Amino acid sequence: MKPKRRRIWLSLAVLLVLAAASLAYYLKPYPPNGEALKAMQGGDGVTLKETGRLIVFEPEGQALQPGVLLYPGALVMPESYAPLAKKLAADGRRAIIVKMPLNLAILGPDRADDYLKGLPGGETYVIGGHSLGGVMASRYAAAHREDRPIAGVFFLASYPDSKGSLAESGLPVLSLLGSNDTVVRMEAYEEGKQYLPAGTVYVTIAGGNHAQFGGYGPQKGDSPAALPAAEQWARTAAEIEKWAAGSR
Repeated sequence: MKPKRRRIWLSLAVLLVLAAASLAYYLKPYPPNGEALKAMQGGDGVTLKETGRLIVFEPEGQALQPGVLLYPGALVMPESYAPLAKKLAADGRRAIIVKMPLNLAILGPDRADDYLKGLPGGETYVIGGHSLGGVMASRYAAAHREDRPIAGVFFLASYPDSKGSLAESGLPVLSLLGSNDTVVRMEAYEEGKQYLPAGTVYVTIAGGNHAQFGGYGPQKGDSPAALPAAEQWARTAAEIEKWAAGSR
């Protein structure tokens, strides 16, 4: 190989390495914290199993209907939502966390199909997500409300866009937001209300922030919460439970 051509190939190789390193840094996910890892062990009447791209939290006895299916927030590892999922399962509802490619729901918007497609009759699910996960969950629900057993949609620090409009869907909707959340763009949050049905239930968790819907520690741009993470998980689970019980 001629020296000039060799230098060109070396330069390209260096650029590719730098680009890969930059991408890896930018896409570095938020890992589950200690409380989330503990919840991933199950117990307290909840069993856990991972099947392919799903993490399933099973309650003791017959699971209540509807179950709960959750899309994680952007760059948040799915295990981070184990504390919330475990609380929902402890209340009697099967809770399923969907794993996403590169921890980005926008790359796997239809992954709910891994569980919902071809599901035996008799089971229904509310589907929702945290932050970007909620946006993509609403798109899934809007596209599949007629051919999937979807009983409602919930948003955790999130809102729909025009592609996920639920305004005319006839589906029950729950929107939860922490009062100390400074990650959600409130202008976009308010604009997103036009894509929600008139009967949407809006709940603000006093003292809650963006990151504490999951268990992965502080998030860049967020404000500190004024309540413990365990309390925010408990309040979130209680609101979802109360709403889901009436969404069948």
